[in-house]
Amino acid sequence: MNAFSTIELTGDLDPSRFKTLNEVFETALAACPDKPAFTCMGKTLTYRELDHCSRKFANYLRQNTDLQPGDRIALQMPNILQFPVAVIGATRAGLVLVNTNPLYTAREMKHQFKDSGVKGIVILANFCDKLQLILKDTQISTVIVTELGDMLPPVKRVLVNAVLRYVKKMVPSFSLPDSVKWSKTIAGPAASNSIDSGSDIAIILYTGGTTGLSKGAMLTHANLISNMMQLRAVSTSLIKDQQDTIVAPLPLYHTYAFMFHCLAMLYAGNHNVLIPNPRDINGLVKTLRGIKMNGFVGINTLYLALCRHPDISKVDFSDMRFSGAGGMALTVSVAKEWAKITNCEVYEGYGLTECSPVVTVNPKDNVKIGTVGPAVPMTKLKLVDDEGVDVPEGGKGELWVQGPQVMKGYWQNEEATREALTADGWFKTGDYATIDNEGFVRIVDRKKDMILVSGFNVFPSEVEEVVNAHPKVMECAAIGVPREKTGEAVKLFVVKRDASLTAAEVEAYCRENLTAYKVPHEIVFATDLPKSNVGKILRRELRELEEAK
Repeated sequence: MNAFSTIELTGDLDPSRFKTLNEVFETALAACPDKPAFTCMGKTLTYRELDHCSRKFANYLRQNTDLQPGDRIALQMPNILQFPVAVIGATRAGLVLVNTNPLYTAREMKHQFKDSGVKGIVILANFCDKLQLILKDTQISTVIVTELGDMLPPVKRVLVNAVLRYVKKMVPSFSLPDSVKWSKTIAGPAASNSIDSGSDIAIILYTGGTTGLSKGAMLTHANLISNMMQLRAVSTSLIKDQQDTIVAPLPLYHTYAFMFHCLAMLYAGNHNVLIPNPRDINGLVKTLRGIKMNGFVGINTLYLALCRHPDISKVDFSDMRFSGAGGMALTVSVAKEWAKITNCEVYEGYGLTECSPVVTVNPKDNVKIGTVGPAVPMTKLKLVDDEGVDVPEGGKGELWVQGPQVMKGYWQNEEATREALTADGWFKTGDYATIDNEGFVRIVDRKKDMILVSGFNVFPSEVEEVVNAHPKVMECAAIGVPREKTGEAVKLFVVKRDASLTAAEVEAYCRENLTAYKVPHEIVFATDLPKSNVGKILRRELRELEEAK
């Protein structure tokens, strides 16, 4: 079964208008200099101020560090004003971005930084204690430390930063004697021009692997520009350029939010309201009550939490035209409940990091709840069986994608690249789907072993690798189990090496070595685990046992 979009990208939507993201940024920042670009914690940066700050940051990187065009720089921050400034500034300095989850443990940071060979990092002070532990094992020579309030007005900046430092759990003590404060990087002269990176790669975004450590998807300038225009083509009837205010609760380091807020909405000249901590639902609702918003981008977990909040009826949704969903399946009940509360349908889409990420989106006036919509422009889809043969119409198969948004490959991993990309450019998603006669895609199954927690990929092999290193553990297996709040949660089966081992010990060990969403929600001890005749643990049988309960 094949499907493709018949929409052509021409005129203002033609991605060939720009060769690099620098050209996109130059155009976008000059188009509406006095309009608001990003707001966070009550402080707004106009497009003119964003342009000015990012030029200063670019100049600092070029004049005061040993970073060269093409070098990688990690950005490890939540949704704060420093993030878009760093994105644009580093790109203007010719660097390749490596977005990093702020909640990563030291172990996870070490793998990503070593694998990508990052030489610089911009990091929130709250996470510097972990960087300190692994810095010597990386190539990082430039460390720029920022604090939460660094872009706020002077009095508020001092107050916010002082309070966070006082609360030791918020900013644990660390020692990075050669680091530079963020304020110094934007205090000097501004760069007068942008420079090419010396590489067609714009960003390396890490995604999990079902059989090993996370891999870095290389997204080129052309990939991202094409996907930005593809997204604009299917959203311009819902979102008005240089007029709309869009709420940004999803983390900008994640491919979905990065594309939407740091590229598509930036290019559109729209106003993005950054939410540093979307898990603080009370704080999020308070922010929503204080603004007039036109759009909101979230995931099922977040929509559900907002729908159930006692003060959601006090939020003014009268100007809402767009609600976007991705990252995890949107349940029919949540979609209907949100639409009832806001009088605004949720437009669900589908994407992958390797596809920049957008592949399909439900169109205006023809939303099919339960599907992720048809392909975006310039994108071909097909369903194949386990032998790589096209499945007949109406059949189920693995979804393959071909289009200008498909990644260049995995960073320094030719074997994984060959496994994921065919010689003629088809990307094998590993997700199983059906496509109806109108081209609407319905995802019916996912990569067999992957667990999706609140829109984040959790790969059992990583959890198992960590737990198996515990001296009291013989072996273990992790699977995903349904959970209303997060979609899925990790359930861990453990065979003890030492009879004294407790579930609390295992959980504590996981929390030391894994990001919170990867920590098992349930830990069960077993005498043995189901295995194949060659000794491979059969997670499938564990899932079947759970489903039979």
